[in-house]
Amino acid sequence: MILACAGSAPIFLTRMALCALFLWGAEATPLLAMSTPESAAAPPKPPFSDYRYEAPGNVRKITLSDLPEPYATSSAANQARLVPRPPGLLPQAPAGFHVNLFAEDLNGPRVIRAAPNGDMFLAESAAGQIRVYRGITADGRPKSSSIFVTHLNRPYGIAFYPRGPHPQWLYIGDTDAVVRVPYQVGDLEAKGPAEHVVDLPGGRGHWTRDIAFSLDSQTMFVAVGSGSNVDDPDTSPAERHRADILAFDPDGSHQRIYASGIRNPSGIAVEPGTGKLWTTVNERDGLGDNLVPDYITSVREGGFYGWPWWYMGSHQDPRHAGKHPELKDQVITPDVILQPHNASLQITFYQEARFPDEYRGDLFATEHGSWNKATRTGYEVIRIPRHHAAEASGEYEDFLTGFVLPDGKVWGRPVGVAVAPDGSLLVTDDGSNSIWRVDYTGAGR
Repeated sequence: MILACAGSAPIFLTRMALCALFLWGAEATPLLAMSTPESAAAPPKPPFSDYRYEAPGNVRKITLSDLPEPYATSSAANQARLVPRPPGLLPQAPAGFHVNLFAEDLNGPRVIRAAPNGDMFLAESAAGQIRVYRGITADGRPKSSSIFVTHLNRPYGIAFYPRGPHPQWLYIGDTDAVVRVPYQVGDLEAKGPAEHVVDLPGGRGHWTRDIAFSLDSQTMFVAVGSGSNVDDPDTSPAERHRADILAFDPDGSHQRIYASGIRNPSGIAVEPGTGKLWTTVNERDGLGDNLVPDYITSVREGGFYGWPWWYMGSHQDPRHAGKHPELKDQVITPDVILQPHNASLQITFYQEARFPDEYRGDLFATEHGSWNKATRTGYEVIRIPRHHAAEASGEYEDFLTGFVLPDGKVWGRPVGVAVAPDGSLLVTDDGSNSIWRVDYTGAGR
């Protein structure tokens, strides 16, 4: 059996105790043995939820006043039990939307991003390669698929530089470095091997490294997750320049910390128009079913988001009681608070006209799914409605669900999300090694 620590690569269940010690630290409470079927578990207390109550269109909002005390429940070990997708079963979307299988038989599909001409670039992280899809057929499949570049080290983030219609490079976030490949719009195969740009902190823990460029293409943002759950950077040298969003010049020089205290900013995106940087974050484990919430937020330059000493504003992690009191009032509360342990991985902004007008400017985010909650949560794609406003209201909505069977077994795990050239949404799924396409076919289509 397999365990997937939040945001991390799967490891064998026989190493469960090691994983717990590595992620949680010595102060962790004992793991809760899973014996009751999840479908028979007591209903969750709103606003907290689980897979049994996820359905397209359900709106949720969690506030700071909803947070329980640490250790209000035991800390569960409830790894995803992956099974094949039942024949004919598809993810569920809101009324008016249609879901179809875009691609299958992939090897660890993770981040997916659109090139200026609409080609879709996919990081097949387990295969160490970038794949390119071109076009969409009448039945919602790619017209062609090709391998762009190989021999990468767990590639994840993908960004075109400079931004705009005529990029010259494809930047890739390997787990220990940023590399780049010469690129002209329309290329389906790299003209040479990847070139090294800058080393990144690597090693144990969160391995994903997402990349984005500022609107003026002068700054390269790189998200680097922590090497642990709660290790104190004061005493753990391995945490140096981790749990941060780093900034560089495009050539890899002038490294600086853009924002800190972000345990695992697995996905980053720059908002069109405003240039704001946003991130979606895996928060820490080990404090109970409903702590600590994952979140999605705009990112302030120089901002501090709490990890590992604090969380969600002025809440101190009991495993670091008494440490850094001077930081208490500096911790930024995120814009959108999600279900704890969702393992939120990627975000994208929707700017097209194919979906109804109320979707314009909204964010979509992928929730890879929990392992540290007694009844699993996540395993879905959510929508952050903006209501055509500058700020997020704090609510979110279930958008694409159904990746968990009624008995709690899992057949799919959303990872990447991007807008296709026709305005549909593409969602990568490393549980079934597939890509799903979500199109709007409602009124007027």
